[in-house]
Amino acid sequence: MTELIAASVFYEIAALLALGAGAGLVARLLHQPLIVGLIGAGILAGPGVLNIARSDVHIELLSELGIAVLLFLVGLKLDIGLVRSLGAVALATGLGQVMFTAVIGFGLCLLLGLDAVTSLYVAVALTFSSTIIIVKLLSDKREIDSLHGRIALGFLIVQDIVVVLAMVVVSAMAVGVGQAAALGGLVQVAAGGAAMLVFVGLVIRFVAEPLTARLAGSPELLAGFAIGWAALLAAIGDMVGLGKELGGLLAGVSLASTSFREAIAARLSSLRDFLLLFFFIALGARLDLGEMGGQLGAAALLAAFVLIGNPLIVVAIMGAMGYRRRTGFLAGLTVAQISEFSLILMAMGVALSHVAEPALGLVTLVGITTITLSTYMIQHSHRLAAWFDRPLRVFERAHPWREAATAEDAPHGQVVRPDVVLFGLGRFGCAIAENLRRRGYSVLGVDFDPEAVRAWRRAGHQAIYGDATDPELMTALPLAHARWAISAIPSRAGGLTHEDHNLTLITVLRGERFGGSVAVTAQSEVEAQELLRRGADLVLLPFHDAAARAAERITCGPAT
Repeated sequence: MTELIAASVFYEIAALLALGAGAGLVARLLHQPLIVGLIGAGILAGPGVLNIARSDVHIELLSELGIAVLLFLVGLKLDIGLVRSLGAVALATGLGQVMFTAVIGFGLCLLLGLDAVTSLYVAVALTFSSTIIIVKLLSDKREIDSLHGRIALGFLIVQDIVVVLAMVVVSAMAVGVGQAAALGGLVQVAAGGAAMLVFVGLVIRFVAEPLTARLAGSPELLAGFAIGWAALLAAIGDMVGLGKELGGLLAGVSLASTSFREAIAARLSSLRDFLLLFFFIALGARLDLGEMGGQLGAAALLAAFVLIGNPLIVVAIMGAMGYRRRTGFLAGLTVAQISEFSLILMAMGVALSHVAEPALGLVTLVGITTITLSTYMIQHSHRLAAWFDRPLRVFERAHPWREAATAEDAPHGQVVRPDVVLFGLGRFGCAIAENLRRRGYSVLGVDFDPEAVRAWRRAGHQAIYGDATDPELMTALPLAHARWAISAIPSRAGGLTHEDHNLTLITVLRGERFGGSVAVTAQSEVEAQELLRRGADLVLLPFHDAAARAAERITCGPAT
C-alpha cells in the first residue's frame, strides 16, 4: 500500500513538472512573463480543471523549501549598513501603505454592500503583497540591488511582520481564547524575533566566516550546508511565529558578510528556480474557480484600487520623505498585488464562520487579477515610469535630499569634467574604465546600484547614482566636455531588452544634444547593426571582441 501511495505521488509530481515546463514554454513563445504561465499551470492542475495537484503536503513542502532558499539568497545580498539607512523609509512606507489600503479598502467594501466583519477581513487581506513574487521578479530583472529594489524589500519585510501579527490574532480567535491570550501571542512573537536577531548577530560575529571557510574546501558540502541552514532558520522562524520567509531571510543575512556568499548564491540559484515552480503551482491550484461566480464587478473595483491606489500611496510617502518620484513609482509598483497570505487569511475567516464562501471567492478573483497584471507592470516598470513622469511630479519635493544622501551623491559641481561617462559598473564596465584610466582618460561611472557606486568611490574613482534611462539624469550629468558616453549595462537590466535599453540611452543622449561619441554593447551582430543604424557611433560585442582578441594573442605566440 505504501509503495502504491509513493508511486502515485511520484506520478503526480512528474505530471506537475511536465505541466509546468509546458506552461513555461507557452509563456516564452507568447513573450509573456514566466510567472503568469506557472500560475496558469497551477490553475489547470487545481480542483477546478484537471485536478492533478492532490498531494498537498508534498507540494507544500517543496514550495516552502523554495521560499526558504529564495529569501536566503536575498538575505545573502543585504548590506547591513544600507539596510540601516533605509529603515526609516521602509517602516514609514510599509505601515503607511497598510493603513491606507485597510482604511480605504474597508470603505469600498462597505459601499459594495458587504457587512462590517467581512469588509474588515477583505480590507486587511488587500494590504498584503507577495514578497515571493516581487523578489523573484526583481531578481530576474537584476533590480534587487537597486535603490528602489532595496526599499521595496524593506517595506515588504514590514508587511510580513504585519501579516504575522494578523495571523496571531486570527489564530487566537480560532481557538476561542480572549484578548489576554492574543496579547500573549504577540509578546511571544516579539520575544522570539528578538532572540533570533541576537542569535544571527552572534553567528555573524563569531561563526560565519570560519565555518564557511572550513566548508569551502568542498563546494558540494558548502551548498548542502547553505540549504540546510536556510531550511533550519526558516523552520525556527516559523516556530517562533515570524514565518518561514523572515527566517530564511535572516539565514542569508547571517552569511552575507562572508567571503563565500557569491559562491553560495551561484550554487543555489538553479535549485531556487526549480523549487519555486512548486510555489507557483501551489498558488494557482489554491485558486478555486468555482468560488468566483457573481463577483466580477466587485473584484474589478477592488483590483483597480490595489493596482492604482497602493503604488500612489507609496509614491506620495516616499516623495514626502525626500525621494524622487521615479524611485517612488518603481518601488510602489511592487505592492500592486495581493498575496497568497490574503487567501489564507480569508480561508481562516471562512473556517471561523466570520465570513462566507463568496468573500473568499472575491479575494481569490482579486488575487488572480492583481498578481497577473502587476507582473506585467513590474516587468515594464521603466516604460511606465517614463509615461507617467509628468503627472507624478506633484509627489516630488523641490530637492529630493534623502535619495541623494542614500546614494551618496556628490554635488555635481564637485565632479571633475570627465572624458568618458560610463553607464554600468559591473565587471565589464569596471574593466573598460580601468583600461581607459591607464590610457589617461578621466572616467565618471554611473550605476543605479548604490553599493556599486560606493565600491567604485572607495576605489578612488568618480561615480554617481542614477538610471541610464532617466532623462532627468542626463540634464544633471557633466556631458558638455565628455568625448565618449559608453553603455556597459548588462542584458535585461532595468527590465528592458538589451536593444531597447541601448536605444533609449541613445535617444536620450541625442535629445540632450550630446556632442561626443556614443558606444553601446550588443549581444549579436543583428542587434549591433540596428544600433549603428539608430545612431550609435561604436558597438561593442563583448564575447565576440574577447574571442577575437584571444585568437590574436594565441596566433601571435605566448610571449605577447
